[in-house]
Amino acid sequence: MEVSKPRVVVVGSCMIDLVSYAPRLPRAGETLTGRKFQQGFGGKGANQCVAAARLGAETALIARLGDDSFGHEYLKALNKEGVQTGYVSITKEMHTGMAQIVVAECGENQIVIVPGANRNLCVEDVQLAKETIEAAKVLLFQLETPVEATLAALKLAKGKGKRIVNAAPAVLKDTALFTESDIFCINETEAEELLKIPVKSIEDGYKAAEKFRDLGCSAIVITLGSQGAILSTQEDPTPYHIPVKKVQPVDTTGAGDAFLGAMAYYMAYHPQLSLKEIVHRACSVATISVQSPGTQSSFPYRNELPDALL
Repeated sequence: MEVSKPRVVVVGSCMIDLVSYAPRLPRAGETLTGRKFQQGFGGKGANQCVAAARLGAETALIARLGDDSFGHEYLKALNKEGVQTGYVSITKEMHTGMAQIVVAECGENQIVIVPGANRNLCVEDVQLAKETIEAAKVLLFQLETPVEATLAALKLAKGKGKRIVNAAPAVLKDTALFTESDIFCINETEAEELLKIPVKSIEDGYKAAEKFRDLGCSAIVITLGSQGAILSTQEDPTPYHIPVKKVQPVDTTGAGDAFLGAMAYYMAYHPQLSLKEIVHRACSVATISVQSPGTQSSFPYRNELPDALL
């Protein structure tokens, strides 16, 4: 039986999340006593892929795992989620990427990643997946893997599927990512890091969106946590604010990935929707995710969404 071509393809990272829940985030040099520990599957690339798959998207992941128990367990988990893993490689003599996460009672988090096998994702991996990349409706990229592989995939997909670049972590090693993306998506903290300006309010978000447009971004989405998101495009440069429903967050870890996975799903399967409506629906999916603990474990399945989001 022939495997169908996935509409959503993700080039990115896989991490094992080691999550400690504490009353608040620790200060420098401080030791806190946590109340709970949880291990889960993470990494921005895999997270976004799983988020899209749970909404009903046919997805494929191009990634690297380590040759350890974590990597082999992760591969099984991806297959169970329905992700096509033909281009997920087990890398000999490398450990799977790790993310140490602290989550405060208010839902805020701090994260340190150790990339491990993710550093080995290369242009050759992308070339092996050339047909899959060129056939995709939507492609997702992040910055937890080598930029050379990301740029190679962006160029393969140019003029074909819609290319979403999530500039996280905010270490931009090549400014071509601004112009090679169809949608450039970041959160407020990443916008501050890249632009060296404060992005605390909706008005700040408007100014940041204008600066990213000036850098050559075709479309820019800045997520602002509980304040929603800002959207601006070269065709419609007036920045637009998308508010979100106010909720009490349990854990905001992975909310941005839930947002991006949802955005990719809607773009691939509901192309008739405006970009404003797609961002609005993706914000709603992310809002659902922050009301549950964990990263991938918090991502909603299609049957858990209200009819208005389908």
